[in-house]
Amino acid sequence: MIKNFCLTIFVLLFCSNCLLAQSAPASGGEADQTDFAPGFSFGYVSNTFKVIKATGWQNPFFDPVANKYVTVPLNSINTNALPGFAIGLTARYSLTDLLEVRTTPSLVFADRELIYTYQDNSTVTKQVQATTLDLPLELKLKAERTGNFRPYIIGGLKYSATVGKGNSQDTNDLNPLDKQVKNVSGYASYEAGFGCDIYYEYFKLSPEIKLSNSIGNVLLPDNTPYSNPISKLFLHTITISLYFE
Repeated sequence: MIKNFCLTIFVLLFCSNCLLAQSAPASGGEADQTDFAPGFSFGYVSNTFKVIKATGWQNPFFDPVANKYVTVPLNSINTNALPGFAIGLTARYSLTDLLEVRTTPSLVFADRELIYTYQDNSTVTKQVQATTLDLPLELKLKAERTGNFRPYIIGGLKYSATVGKGNSQDTNDLNPLDKQVKNVSGYASYEAGFGCDIYYEYFKLSPEIKLSNSIGNVLLPDNTPYSNPISKLFLHTITISLYFE
């Protein structure tokens, strides 16, 4: 529901320049008249995992403390997209009229979810709670401006650092079935997307869609019923953002 709403808003903003063309181009608050310009952003975030299963992932988990198997064999491990949001600042520097460097440090609130289905038809859902500080460095390639509209593509690298402990607060004496799936505290990603600059009289608005994939494994190895069946986890993220300059 939230995702459909955000996509609708994006399409409306993207098309607004065509539907409501002005007789004279707007200045956009003269955002493009200087090499350096700051701004801020809001975004909708959707996270999913790519799960690489370990050898023997279906095997039941044996708890050495209880000296018994505490799960039945697994049937599947799936992931579910969860909504989140991001708020951040933006800064850009123009290299040429059509190319600029941009960074958008953001605080991202977006959990991840894994669903375990067992051979007795029972299911267990584990959420990986995460608040991250994202630090991207991107190149933005712009087309020539047409009226109050300027499409662009963007790509670059990003480093994400976990803020707070999240799921890392498990204790050693906790029941194995109550333990969480842990992720590493920091990881890098590559990302690419597209958007458009829409110029108004006093500011520039840039709706954007961006895809991001973690470069390495984000799973923190742990001897639990939920981490053992997994060899690697890769994080896929879709971000729908509004940038204001």
